[in-house]
Amino acid sequence: MVKGSRGMNPITFVLAGILCIGFFIFFFSSSDASSPATDRQKSGTAASVLSPPSLPFRKAKSNEPQAAPPVVHYYMNNVTNSRTPVENSETVLILTPLARFYQEYWDNLLKLSYPHDLISLGFIIPKTKEGNLAYTALQTQVTKTQSGPKSKRFASVTILRQDTENPLQSQLESERHKMENQKARRAAMAKARNSLLFTTLGPTTSWVLWMDADIIETQPTLIQDLAAYDVPIIAPNCFQRYYNEEEKRNDIREYDYNNWIDSPTAKELAAKMGKDDILLEGYAEMPTYRSLMAKMYDKSGDPGAKVKLDGVGGATLLVKAEVHRDGAMFPPFAFYHLIETEGFAKMANRLNWESFGLPNYLVYHYNE
Repeated sequence: MVKGSRGMNPITFVLAGILCIGFFIFFFSSSDASSPATDRQKSGTAASVLSPPSLPFRKAKSNEPQAAPPVVHYYMNNVTNSRTPVENSETVLILTPLARFYQEYWDNLLKLSYPHDLISLGFIIPKTKEGNLAYTALQTQVTKTQSGPKSKRFASVTILRQDTENPLQSQLESERHKMENQKARRAAMAKARNSLLFTTLGPTTSWVLWMDADIIETQPTLIQDLAAYDVPIIAPNCFQRYYNEEEKRNDIREYDYNNWIDSPTAKELAAKMGKDDILLEGYAEMPTYRSLMAKMYDKSGDPGAKVKLDGVGGATLLVKAEVHRDGAMFPPFAFYHLIETEGFAKMANRLNWESFGLPNYLVYHYNE
């Protein structure tokens, strides 16, 4: 004979209620489990102004109480940099020292096919007349992009203003590349790069892509293409489009001479230099006879060809974030008679990180 519910012990009802509550908590918490893509959307805003600069911070409304700064744990062993960065949701920090703004540079950034919600941007701009103009133009484009279609928005944008003395009176290409200006100019550039790097590198950053403000054309798949080599430091070949007056046609020519393989002559020159003197590349007054990657370009060659380098330029340079975390930075002083990006390659090498270049993979510099 089956007994009615009135004959049941009240404790049974309590236990049944607890089980039901537990079931609902388990069910709804499980359904909230999210994929990496969902997690990126949820964590799209930093919890505190003290949070990593790779996440945007939104100030609380005036009538909201100030939240206590969080204590955040980051498991650095989980930060990957692989051949398949998109599939692994690896974050990329694109850093650009910017003295002049080129619209073509920004348009090229927008064309990058790497998911923009995995890209953070960082800029450092001098406090000069030209720098102020560049800042205004950049801010206009940032505002337009970050308020536009979500697929085009970047995860965060950081803009630093540089209040240090500018060693050059003009940013014209002819002035920038005078040999007598190189040590002071590149020392200032190194300081700017270091300030930008140390301020923006977050604990979740997998890759750092250095891209000069006058790089105006790359493959949309630039990040994926370079990451696919899975090497610590890699540089494409920087060329320039121009009109060939002799042949009456559009043509290309080499531009960045700072990607090179060292030579016995350069080593001999360095051995005779004072401790504060630096070697420079691309000047007839200082023949080093290094093997320049710019001269290795072969139009009919293997586009995937890779060479080991001793010096690198910063026009476009992909670096695994762990290389910078290990301490490789841009020396603003003579480091083994090298400075800035070339000094960075040497410092990375001393930390057992190798540099590589792609002679037949081109990016293009603005032609003034």
